[in-house]
Amino acid sequence: MLKFETKNVHFQDKLEAGEMSKAKPIYQTSAFSFKDLEDMENFFEGKKSYLYTRVGNPNTDDLGKGVADLEGAEMGAASSSGISAILAAVLAVAKAGDHIVATEDLYGGTYQLMARELKDFGIDVSFVDYSSRETVEAAIKDNTVMLYSESVTNPTLRVENLAQVVDIARDNGLKTIIDNTFATPFLVRPHEYGVDLVVHSATKYVGGHSDLSAGIVTGNKALMKKVRGKIANLGSNLGPFDGWLGCRGLKTLSLRMERQCSNAQFLADSLAQHPNIKRVYYPEFVSKRGNGAIVTIELEDHVDVHGFFRRLGWVKVVPTLAGVETSVTHPVGTSHRPVPEELRMKLGVTFSMVRISVGIEDKEDILQEFEKALS
Repeated sequence: MLKFETKNVHFQDKLEAGEMSKAKPIYQTSAFSFKDLEDMENFFEGKKSYLYTRVGNPNTDDLGKGVADLEGAEMGAASSSGISAILAAVLAVAKAGDHIVATEDLYGGTYQLMARELKDFGIDVSFVDYSSRETVEAAIKDNTVMLYSESVTNPTLRVENLAQVVDIARDNGLKTIIDNTFATPFLVRPHEYGVDLVVHSATKYVGGHSDLSAGIVTGNKALMKKVRGKIANLGSNLGPFDGWLGCRGLKTLSLRMERQCSNAQFLADSLAQHPNIKRVYYPEFVSKRGNGAIVTIELEDHVDVHGFFRRLGWVKVVPTLAGVETSVTHPVGTSHRPVPEELRMKLGVTFSMVRISVGIEDKEDILQEFEKALS
């Protein structure tokens, strides 16, 4: 059986006909052609793979397959964004009248989707403290169908107890969905714990170069058939070129994560005692491979937050994360802007919090840039 690093590179099938290009071609087409009506009917009978790019394309299928292979899932599907992947996964399990129990320390975009948009679908969501088994179990109702969390939460980097989540779900006949964006399958593979569906914002570490928007869902064939149907019927399919970009980025996931995790550990350790930092958030025991590439810091009360961001030189201020370049964002003003202030304060997401996405640069250069901004 191939090891992770080898599967990471060789997830695409070899071409066996036509011009056998080493790199997979881009199938930049909206539809596929057929010899005649009988040939077209072969698609609907399962004898041909492609009809119309909204319902399937070799490049987007490769991306879904590649992440599924790394996650240890039977099947994967790509969509237009992380949020569209989450929506497709949720709607594959929940319908009008159903209830979801989600962790309260979610990415703000996911919180907004669940707190506002799912209401229009007739789906109710409770947000609770997942660090307490009792709190999760107390929130389960007769119409609850799903538990939803993140393997490593955004931005406070709490490491989810996946075994406990799955145990609660099985005891109550519920499905589980885990967002594995921050950890990636390089560090954590939730399906190994028995999680039903895993979602990714492939915009982040899967793509890795801040040049595409994409989402991924992985799971067993029965659930993924429903997920693929939701992606196609909601029109949230991924375009062929973004699928191709995602595959190109995915091939270097293990190399990038190894370097970024190492750099992040160094930065977190180095900043831990800095006089202008009140707290460093960085997880422990995520994986033997490392603890992730995100470091979150809370600046001391006397530090000028705006001045800190202005003093960063080559480190970019952006609303996202996970590219090969080190960058920073302000959760209160970006990722957690939709989250009610009362909940933000409960979670510790304050105005002085800074989320650092650590890149692949030299670790000493990264540290020097933050020490300069903190001085």
